Amino acid sequence: VQLQASGGGLVQPGGSLTLSCAASGTPFKINRMGWYRQAPEKQRELVAIYTSDSTMYSDSVKGRFTIARDNAKNTLSLQMDSLKHGDTAVYYCTVRTSDGEEYWGKGTQVTVSS
Repeated sequence: VQLQASGGGLVQPGGSLTLSCAASGTPFKINRMGWYRQAPEKQRELVAIYTSDSTMYSDSVKGRFTIARDNAKNTLSLQMDSLKHGDTAVYYCTVRTSDGEEYWGKGTQVTVSS
């Protein structure tokens, strides 16, 4: 499975960014897509997950980030609003296919700084 993430960059506090991820190369159904992030010297943490019938957000981004999926195209987006310094991290796209395998993209850097 190939995961191509894009949309990271530098933004000022209070600003917005949209991350995108396109998944390809699997014959299996994609059951779950999501975003994780890892800040310097911290463990990777869940940001948001989109399953076939629900979405889930970490408490730290709830109300500010919105995850969306295009099932037909196997693409995932993450609209990030009201960004804070604490959102600075490398953001990773992940998918779980129906055969139980999980795949990770290479990550895209998001930096929130004035």
